[in-house]
Amino acid sequence: MLSDTERDELEEALKHYPDKRAGTIDALLLLQRRRGWISDDSLVDIAQFLDMTCEDVDSVATFYNLVFRRPVGRHVLFMCDSISCWIMGCERVRERLHDHYGVDVGQTTSDGRLTMLPIACLGHCERAPAIMIDGDVYGNVTPDKVEEIVEKYR
Repeated sequence: MLSDTERDELEEALKHYPDKRAGTIDALLLLQRRRGWISDDSLVDIAQFLDMTCEDVDSVATFYNLVFRRPVGRHVLFMCDSISCWIMGCERVRERLHDHYGVDVGQTTSDGRLTMLPIACLGHCERAPAIMIDGDVYGNVTPDKVEEIVEKYR
């Protein structure tokens, strides 16, 4: 069930759309910011609010890689695995993350601090390899820089 605050925020965020269903991604991201991820119950809440089926909302949620359909850590690190990043050594960066934090792609650290997810492209090819943590993009990432970057996110 949506809280009054969530309902007010959704109504405000979606009022500029001619049809509120057009704001499905905005609704998903807004509720995710409040709840941390989009659970099945959250999906139902959004579907009811937007007068859509759960299946339709879920198809948007599972297509859009910034919507989390399972719990994530306090911080989410997206590891770009585009061809540019791959050529420039993203695998070595991933290995350092695994070795130092005990996390691999699709996993969350045991303390719940960091979830590492793949992303097809961060649009930072000229500075590959690239990662993004909580919306902050870092380029020219080397295994030696990983810990310095991640330690900013406690």
